[in-house]
Amino acid sequence: MIVLVKLSNTYRTHLNEMMDEWSLANEKIVPYAIRRIDYKEFEKYLRGLEEEERGIPGLVPATTYFGLDTEQDIFVGAVNIRHYLNESLLLNGGHIGDGIRPSQRRKGYATKMISLALEECRKLGIDRVLMVCDKNNIGSAKSIISNGGVLENEIEVNGNMEQRYWIVL
Repeated sequence: MIVLVKLSNTYRTHLNEMMDEWSLANEKIVPYAIRRIDYKEFEKYLRGLEEEERGIPGLVPATTYFGLDTEQDIFVGAVNIRHYLNESLLLNGGHIGDGIRPSQRRKGYATKMISLALEECRKLGIDRVLMVCDKNNIGSAKSIISNGGVLENEIEVNGNMEQRYWIVL
């Protein structure tokens, strides 16, 4: 079973194991919020997530949740929910950023985590959610579509084609 949890000292080992795996895979860790600060400095990392929720100058307030598989007792990934969109996020970024650690992909976790994140969006009063993914990321697109995502358009951002999907809650 997957649940979304906020980071606390209880989950320090969970975080380290997930981030270590991601780092060893030499992949870009997503969402950005979980790589913005060095996870090895746990207290600073935790404060950074709390500050982001209140709002950091230049960034919109956002809440980060980690996907906890309660049966395996591991973090399988993370979602970052932006409370509203600025111009930059409206173009490329959206309300929800999500990522699944390498060893846990293609198991349905992204679809479930997005579904749970959409419930959190409802609580924030967001009734129309924008999600964006790289056109080549077919798995991400499938997870968004499975949650009701409707493709609005494709745009080029820094040489990459990005797909913009809207989900009406």
